[in-house]
Amino acid sequence: MRAPAVDGDTPGLRHLVTALALLWLAGTGLRMTILSVPPVIPMIRDDLGMSATDIGILTGIPSVLFALAAIPGSLLIAKFGALKTLLIGLLATAAGSALRGVAPDVWLLYGATVVTGFGVAVMQPSLPPLVRTWLPDRIPFGTAVYANGLLVGEVLPVALTLPVLVPLLGGWRASFFAWAVPCVAIALVVAVLAPRGAGGAAAVVTGRKWWPDWSSGLLWRIGIMFGTVNAQYFTTNAFIPDVLTRTGRPDLISLTLTALNLGQIPASLLLLVFAGRLVRKVWPYVAAGLVSFVALLGLMYGSPTVIVISSVLIGLCDASVLILIFALPSILAPPEDVHRLAAGMFTISYSCAVITPVLSGLAWDLSGEPLAAFVPILIGALLLAVLAPSVTGIRHHAEEGS
Repeated sequence: MRAPAVDGDTPGLRHLVTALALLWLAGTGLRMTILSVPPVIPMIRDDLGMSATDIGILTGIPSVLFALAAIPGSLLIAKFGALKTLLIGLLATAAGSALRGVAPDVWLLYGATVVTGFGVAVMQPSLPPLVRTWLPDRIPFGTAVYANGLLVGEVLPVALTLPVLVPLLGGWRASFFAWAVPCVAIALVVAVLAPRGAGGAAAVVTGRKWWPDWSSGLLWRIGIMFGTVNAQYFTTNAFIPDVLTRTGRPDLISLTLTALNLGQIPASLLLLVFAGRLVRKVWPYVAAGLVSFVALLGLMYGSPTVIVISSVLIGLCDASVLILIFALPSILAPPEDVHRLAAGMFTISYSCAVITPVLSGLAWDLSGEPLAAFVPILIGALLLAVLAPSVTGIRHHAEEGS
């Protein structure tokens, strides 16, 4: 899939390599500080005396900010450009992560998480216009590259926090400081090396429009589809540690979380090649929903081997849908409207996702059954498969230019 080329858009090798490297690094910054929380949730819960509902709220806060601050992110892009907005987001998420490390109680922990979530929320709509600006003839590839960075940024915290950082640094609080450092470093690298000149650093939107077009059927379709996988991903990451602890299998926590997030990497690598061909097909979304449903049942009731395999499949399905939908704003919207479509998509999708961890916590608390936490995302997996045929309308949108 190629966007129309304009004069000066064909990047040289140095531009291409630099743009891809910066997009990948920026992608890692989208999730490192968010996914540093699930591995240490049992420690936080014990230290601060939190209930399952409290954990659901803590886990849901980033999704709330992803929904509420996506449109302010669009406004920042319209005023200052995508690059400056990206840098603001990276520094804010680093500050929030560090503040979580010194929070003495639940409420200040919530507040620090709000800062972290805001930083990520304004970063997310900045990346589609940067892809469109830096790599106008390689949009699906550039999107898959920063999505791969995002997925690596999810794997690193869940793989390294418990076995490496917590023992090395002396506790869960210091680990939050450790994950703030890469975000600051990435901001400095991007600020120094961002491409200049035509298609370069500023990526300032030519118009001043920033409010999403809420009457767009396309916006609602992709937003709701995206919401089902967001809900599934954040809820599983949040509740796997506690569910496995309460069901007598705490030894599987690190392996299961790593499998869940590592399972996303093969999807991102395959979609580096196939994203352009699959982005408007129905079957990948249907398959992702159905496979996720079966894998969630395996996660709930399977043997240790089945639990790990199921986690890999859930990660694979989530990543596939995420990358395909990430590419749509850059492909379908005019350059001046990419940030608006992206912001609206993130607002809808994370609004769908934000309530799910809370509902999962309530289901557990009210029933007294840990596995009840996964019921809301079982429903979401089926919803993804049911809604998938609506994606066919994307083809008509692109052909008609609506």
